[in-house]
Amino acid sequence: MPRSIRILLPLLTLASAVTQLHSAPPNIILVFIDDMGWADFSCFGNQQAETPQIDRLAREGIRFEQFYVNSPICSPSRVAISTGQYPQRWRITSYLNNRNSNSQRGMAQWLDPAAPMLARFLQQAGYATGHFGKWHMGGQRDVDNAPPITQYGFDTSLTNFEGMGPKLLPLVLRPGEDQPGKIWQDAERLGEGYKWMLRSRITRGFVDSAIPFIQQAVAAGQPFYINLWPDDVHSPFWPPVDKWADGKRGLYHSVLEEMDSQCGALFDLVRNNESLRNNTLLLICSDNGPERGAGSAGPLRGFKTQLFEGGIRSPLIVWGPGLIRKASSGSTNQSSVFSAIDLVPSLLEIAQVDLPADIQFDGEVLSRVLLGTSRRSRVAPIYFRRPPDRDSFYGSTDLPDLAVREGKWKLLCEYDGSDPLLYDLSRDAGETSNRAADEPRIVAQLTKQLISWHKSMPADSGATFKPQRRNPAGK
Repeated sequence: MPRSIRILLPLLTLASAVTQLHSAPPNIILVFIDDMGWADFSCFGNQQAETPQIDRLAREGIRFEQFYVNSPICSPSRVAISTGQYPQRWRITSYLNNRNSNSQRGMAQWLDPAAPMLARFLQQAGYATGHFGKWHMGGQRDVDNAPPITQYGFDTSLTNFEGMGPKLLPLVLRPGEDQPGKIWQDAERLGEGYKWMLRSRITRGFVDSAIPFIQQAVAAGQPFYINLWPDDVHSPFWPPVDKWADGKRGLYHSVLEEMDSQCGALFDLVRNNESLRNNTLLLICSDNGPERGAGSAGPLRGFKTQLFEGGIRSPLIVWGPGLIRKASSGSTNQSSVFSAIDLVPSLLEIAQVDLPADIQFDGEVLSRVLLGTSRRSRVAPIYFRRPPDRDSFYGSTDLPDLAVREGKWKLLCEYDGSDPLLYDLSRDAGETSNRAADEPRIVAQLTKQLISWHKSMPADSGATFKPQRRNPAGK
């Protein structure tokens, strides 16, 4: 990718002040959950499953109801939250698969290590940095020469079968079975130090590695940044055999509750240590919307892979009793519209890290919003482009190619601006009433902006993609 890419200028700079910053740089923990819907936490309305560990953080922190990720599918969403830039810039626009599939869709094979990584900026500023969980930004299937995760600014890493480096690999066990089976056996070659363990306990495995990492950083007097990116809420669902459930949704709720429980040890470590409690910012969100029939987006339309709200709006909880404005603790922010690309520059400001002069983000600095001293929104629109291989999915044909959120309006359309769908999300969060015929001026304005953004991004194969037919052997 050309180093001198044209990047949208942020409308706010790191010179803006953040109130009540501690003299010591704060610790940061980012929990990024795989394929979880907007309404799956019980604190976001789920009445069929309970997530008490995360709910407790929400009662002490801030719930954000209009937070977006920047893609409705995993790999590009992870690129956005790691770089503060639209993933299209790095030619990762759908899930990373095998080499042939990536090339067919007009995608890179892995994230360029030259990307402006949050972890690297923090590492250079003296932070201890660790990644524990799913990666999926390079190193999977037959892509076995991708850079290791540590090349992206992490001191250490422990991942699953979709990343290069040490990993936890899943053993699966059903009720009535005596011996577990192995899946993803080929992933052994993607990094030394692999360990096989029950899929139902892998989140705890990531937690058990993150905890001593935190303790070592504290003992060394270093602030720390960690990714805890569990993958057990992604299908296929493998809860403990004693918590097996009926049907897809039942299994999903079982793994959701187990994930919540297994994260509790890390949450307790931070909550119960006064110095950590007073100087740690913990963020929890999902990488995209739910798989159909599993998680729930509540009143929102759509699922994973789709540009409707259910595919791209994520629950966000921010916890930090010593950093967040006390009057905002336990509050719900229903008005601030922003996205994952805004987290990177915002967290860098909170960490008191100056950016190199030649790095600019698509994200804006919204530190005050995260810390509860403001309820403003991002100024620039948020743009979206569908995965190139997802024009038809979950029974829907000819899904919208592009989308933009600006203020109360959400526009979806085809690559050329045709077939516009316009929704007033302040009145119609479920996207049920198309206002395009009533608001031609708004449609024209947003369409022009959206197509201009789309054309400014490197192209993928979305307009021409044809899925390969499998041979009779299914290969």
